[in-house]
Amino acid sequence: MAILKITKQQARRFILAYQGLDHSFEFSGKQGILEFIRRVGCIQFDSLNIVGRNPELVLQSRIPDFKPAMLHDLLYQDRLLLDGLDKEMSIYRVEDWPYFRRHREVALKRFGNDNRPIVPFLPRVRQEINKRGPLSSIDLEFDQLVDWPWAPTRLSRAALESMYLWGELIIHHKVNTRKVYDFSQNHIPPELLTIPDPNATEEQYHDWFITRRIGAVGMLWGRSGNAWQGIHQTNSQVRYAALTRLLKQKTIIEIAVEGCKYPFYIRSLDKPLLDSMLKPAKSTSRASIMAPLDNLLWDRNMLRELFDFEYRWEVYKPVAERKYGYYVLPVLYGDKFIARFEPGKDRANKALIIKKWWWEPGIKPSAAMRHALQLCFQRFRNYLGTDGLIIDDKTEKDSGLVWLQTEKC
Repeated sequence: MAILKITKQQARRFILAYQGLDHSFEFSGKQGILEFIRRVGCIQFDSLNIVGRNPELVLQSRIPDFKPAMLHDLLYQDRLLLDGLDKEMSIYRVEDWPYFRRHREVALKRFGNDNRPIVPFLPRVRQEINKRGPLSSIDLEFDQLVDWPWAPTRLSRAALESMYLWGELIIHHKVNTRKVYDFSQNHIPPELLTIPDPNATEEQYHDWFITRRIGAVGMLWGRSGNAWQGIHQTNSQVRYAALTRLLKQKTIIEIAVEGCKYPFYIRSLDKPLLDSMLKPAKSTSRASIMAPLDNLLWDRNMLRELFDFEYRWEVYKPVAERKYGYYVLPVLYGDKFIARFEPGKDRANKALIIKKWWWEPGIKPSAAMRHALQLCFQRFRNYLGTDGLIIDDKTEKDSGLVWLQTEKC
């Protein structure tokens, strides 16, 4: 099959339409959350909460009526989604549970072998959960410190997290960031618990996961980057071998993007969407506030290549080394990133705060862009449950954002 050649603008239009970020809102309500996660496989979790946690920020940019309670219900009441390791800690569909059996078996070998200090305590942990119901580490009085991959921790935490990693427990719910665990068998359908790994061989596993990661972004190149994190026993050689097999199987399609040195890949099932993006179209541009760990931003080098946008999440950088700020969110308009800002929340006055705002070079807000940003920030405030918008005086003066506070658009 001849390699399909497209422009960078066509690549951007495809990715944004695939991600539900083009001019129209494709997804709505709880069903929209499920449909979006079914398409991309997973969304990444992070515990930091400035104006919502990362999964909530991902969803508010796609689903205009999104409220955090919707995601909470799907995770901890409806049990249609679950917290699990995919690309680091993530949220994915409960139907995907069998595909991660390999990951759980690796965790059992690593954390459940007999020389681990938690092993003698496991019967007591199981007994306590059976007796008392879902528990967190503070509910168990196993206070001795044990080695743990990140740092020494209480034995109760190490035991519960180990049982979670090998699949005996799931996260029943969270109290802020504290995880409360229960037995998986109490919440995951028996047919999903007992089904063998759908990928019998390593090659099948890698083919499935490489395809899944392409689908997580929509279009992805084979170069090393954060978008490929979390796939066991893989490196560039294994990844390119899988891409070669998938091309032969016609599971994926190779794309040449004008001006880009490296090829890109899409799933074959997404070809009709790409075809529709190759046709000229006139549409109203939409503005969106993006999450710092959004699927669209997973590969920062690819983001720079296709969108000409440089983004680094600076929360873990020392203050003196930050170019922008502690928790900075990109702002998308049409198929371009036009700005970024540092948000805050005034809980006493129920207001969103714009602490700082940076326009991208060359951006001059048109009337259409202003209108789209006003609508965008109205949606964002509705998601947060805030009534007002406060812009730092210096930021308002430097950025000229006084019009953003206009209530009627």
